[in-house]
Amino acid sequence: MTACAASTRVERCRIDGVVLVDKPKGLSSNQVLGRVKYLFRALKGGHSGTLDPMATGLLPILLGEATKFSQLGLDADKEYEATVMLGVTTTTGDVEGDPIEQKPVKVSPVQLQTLVEGLQGEQDQMPPMYSALKHQGKPLYDYARRGIVIDRKPRRICIHKAELLECQLPVVRMRIACSKGTYIRSLAETLGERAGCGAHLIGLRRTRSGSLTLQNAVTLDTLSQALPETLTGHLLPADHMAQAWPRLQLTQAQAQKFRHGQALPWLIGSNNAQDTCPTGRPA
Repeated sequence: MTACAASTRVERCRIDGVVLVDKPKGLSSNQVLGRVKYLFRALKGGHSGTLDPMATGLLPILLGEATKFSQLGLDADKEYEATVMLGVTTTTGDVEGDPIEQKPVKVSPVQLQTLVEGLQGEQDQMPPMYSALKHQGKPLYDYARRGIVIDRKPRRICIHKAELLECQLPVVRMRIACSKGTYIRSLAETLGERAGCGAHLIGLRRTRSGSLTLQNAVTLDTLSQALPETLTGHLLPADHMAQAWPRLQLTQAQAQKFRHGQALPWLIGSNNAQDTCPTGRPA
């Protein structure tokens, strides 16, 4: 916290860092961001990967200079625990939509495990109409609510791992590790189609984003109840989003060149700077 700016409502401060929040159900990602900014009196903030209001779990909140690392979170692989209701399809692909069709569930747990594992691999996925994807500056869900269907192009995604965690038919719970841009609602619908009965998503919890895990996240209640002098204990360094990147040691002269945007040709392709450059202080 280096500087504060007075306002008519609350004094805002320049503060840099990352807060890993365990997002509660019912709040949008921007609402969570607003609450964290208020608690830390932060001037600037953002998040690295939207969660729908119905979803819970890991939401990295970036304050101040940490917002410069937001793209790392957006591009990172994600991991989720998804709860799916078989036998019912809805207008939105999740529990917030209206039911469209109901069919009997005739698959066995063994068959279902095979179907879940069959979701793995690279594939094209059509973005759902009820999504925040923009068309002519407006989110698709705006058009969907007015009954307008927009032509979309499928996106290439990868499901690294799909694992059946629990099966209490017609409800199943599965773990999904996937690439950026994957819609878990659409994946639930795909599972339902292959099971021959339809399905929709009734619960979603993000457990990992890149190298960040839910294990280190804090709830909004915990932040709200923290004393001002202990609140910053939940603030991670501004470069925490890049913690999994290889580290390179630079000499003072090399660090000076790097800060001025000059290329250091040995930076690419080395996980250990000591192999290719003198040992110095960290950049």
